[in-house]
Amino acid sequence: MKRLLLFLSLLVFAAGCSLEPPQWAQGGGSSGDDGNVVIGLSVSTLNNPFFVTLKDGLEAAAEEKGYEVKVVDAQDDSAKQVNDIADLMQQGIDYLVVNPTDSAAISSSVESANASDIPVITLDRSVESGEVATFIASDNVAGGEMGAQFIVDELGEGAKVAELEGVPGASATRERGEGFTNVAEESLDVVTSQTANFNRSEGLNVTQNILQANPDIEAIFAHNDEMALGALESAPDDVLVVGFDGSEDAINSVENGGLDATVAQQPDLMGETAVDTVEQLQNGESVEEEIKVELMLETQE
Repeated sequence: MKRLLLFLSLLVFAAGCSLEPPQWAQGGGSSGDDGNVVIGLSVSTLNNPFFVTLKDGLEAAAEEKGYEVKVVDAQDDSAKQVNDIADLMQQGIDYLVVNPTDSAAISSSVESANASDIPVITLDRSVESGEVATFIASDNVAGGEMGAQFIVDELGEGAKVAELEGVPGASATRERGEGFTNVAEESLDVVTSQTANFNRSEGLNVTQNILQANPDIEAIFAHNDEMALGALESAPDDVLVVGFDGSEDAINSVENGGLDATVAQQPDLMGETAVDTVEQLQNGESVEEEIKVELMLETQE
């Protein structure tokens, strides 16, 4: 009897040892249980039309290739984004595509994906640490320079300008600000730079406060279109307003004589490029560490 019990115990132990770990812990870069490639997409906010277009472009490209996409919206909350990504990993994704809310805060999530062998692709904003297969974005520095140079060309050197900055800590905020400063410090009088967190209502309120304190402002450069459109509601008609993104609302505003210009990105192409990169990785091909998507300046002319 004792021998029988010992034999049964060994069988149970052996069976327990053969159990596979959960899907998320097995590593990504292959395919889901049914053979399909599963992409987890974490977006900073779907309250911004730019990122909605990015998501739609990615989903459309994934559908063409037969890939599954799981989307989560961080709602501009870095803590929520960290939790969202953990949830995606537990659902068994093969690739993680992230548009970071905060480039530093999301680093731990990228490192967790690295530990689980899930390839990571970042869109529009980079991360400060962790291994990323590729970073897909516009040349934000060049775009900031483009916006500043437009103001110089329209108003001349020495024009008084206010800068509306994006979310503190986001790489897009740093890079667009850097590009703007490259031109502005030599050719413009930047009266103030204040954050409006890439948000339209904050853009309106911050602009109101800026204009009350500095009624001689001649132009406003915003790090994205949402803030620019908010600023437009507060600014007098003779104040030049320049945005960044090329969202549908911004393009329509430019065409209708509202915004004076927007540095236009191609968010749908960013999404498509992310899926193309997944396909390359899936096929064992090497990819560029950084992929730049072309920019253009949309103006009223």
